[in-house]
This record gives sequence, C-alpha cells and structure tokens, in this order.
Amino acid sequence: MGRVQGKKALVTGAAQGLGAAHAWMLAREGARVLLTDINGDGAAAQAEAINAELGAGTAFAMRHDVTQAGDWDNAIALAAEKLGGLSVLVNNAGVGVRGNIETCTLEEWHRGFAINVDSVFLGCQKALPLLRDNQPASIVNISSIAGLIASDTMPGYNASKAAVWMLSKSVALYCAKRGWDVRCNSVHPTFVDTPILDGIATNANIEKEVVMGKLARQIPLGRVGEPNDIAAGVLYLASDESRFMTGAELKLDGGISAM
Repeated sequence: MGRVQGKKALVTGAAQGLGAAHAWMLAREGARVLLTDINGDGAAAQAEAINAELGAGTAFAMRHDVTQAGDWDNAIALAAEKLGGLSVLVNNAGVGVRGNIETCTLEEWHRGFAINVDSVFLGCQKALPLLRDNQPASIVNISSIAGLIASDTMPGYNASKAAVWMLSKSVALYCAKRGWDVRCNSVHPTFVDTPILDGIATNANIEKEVVMGKLARQIPLGRVGEPNDIAAGVLYLASDESRFMTGAELKLDGGISAM
C-alpha cells in the first residue's frame, strides 16, 4: 500500500471503464485524485464513492471536454486549487473510430483525432507547469495495441493511437533534455472488459459473451483484460518505481504483439 502516497493525479475519462479503474487504484495507493469526464455526473459519482471509502478530500471531479483548451485550463486550475498541484497526469479519455478506409467519414476521422490525440496534446501542454513544480512527475498516455499493430478495419483508430505513441516519446525527450524529472510513457492495452465492449455487442446485435469469446481467442493468454490489469500498469508508471522509464511503451496485450 502507499505506492503513490502524496501524489496528486488528474485522470481524464474517469466516469467509467479504464479511467475509473485508474482513479480508484491511484487513490487506494495514496494519491489524491481529480476525476474528469465529459460525463460530469459520472465522474462526480466515482469521486463520491472514492471519498466514501477512503475519506473526504481524496477525490474531486469536474465535467471536462478534453478537446477544448479552455476546459483544460479549468481542469488545471482546479487541480492547483483542490490538490495543491499536479504530479501525475493520466490522459485516458478516448473513443473508437468507425469505418474502414472507404467507409470512415472525414467527420468521424476528425472526431477521433480530436478526442484521442488533441486531448493528449492539450493535456501535456497545459499540465507541464504544474508537473515541473511537483517533480518527480509522470505523464501516462493511454494509447492502444492498435497504435502498434494495424487492422484493415479501423484506420482512424490505428492512426490516432499511433499518434499518441509518438507524441508521448516527443514529450518525454523534451522534458528529459531540459533536465526535468517529468517522465512520459504510453500504455497499450488490448481488448478490455469495459462499457466499450457492451457497445460493440449492442451495435453488432450479438450477445456480449459471444463477443468476449471471439476476442479472447485472438489473445495468446486466452482472455479479455480486466480494467485493473491496465490500472496496475498505470500505477507503476505513476509511482516513483518507474523513475528510470520515459519515452517507452508498456504493452498490456495478453501477448498479441508477440505473435
């Protein structure tokens, strides 16, 4: 316990799924956490539950459109006010991008890049002043194994998550070359049992168990990931245990990338 004791963390997309798992694990290991999401009520409900378990003042929440620079200014200001600064940024918010190269619309392409890439750019840029003031600090950007391994069915998602991968390396080098103890790494999950899979099953009109089985057969370890499988990796990167790790990618993919 206490692996991130005293850390001050901001987690985007924290109303459910991976973001909620990250926030809970960081809080249980000693961090104070600001949960943000475009679903402000969902983020607030998660923060309330964290405070009920771990004590008032552990978690805070706000509505946050991660594609908007002004919303990022507000989030950073709230982190300074409520947390007293920022030492961990988890850029988790993201969406799928529908369509292959012929069917993906330019609107969907732009939306995917706005949420998956612009948000990470803005988060890193806006958070750096607080992170510099709270060294050692860590930026954790949630990419995807789809940012490393391509598919013929999702060019928008592949391209946006690959952009997060390279952006993370650039930020890492920028901080390191200035002598700052501010790390930046990317995390690359495979299929994880989150509400996104519920949506896939619904859109395909297939039982979720069937979808889970099909996905599991693609993974060498033979199962779909759980949110805490990914949150454990985020915890490591947020903690001082990873102080010699920057500009790297953490693959949490059940072995897919080894094939």
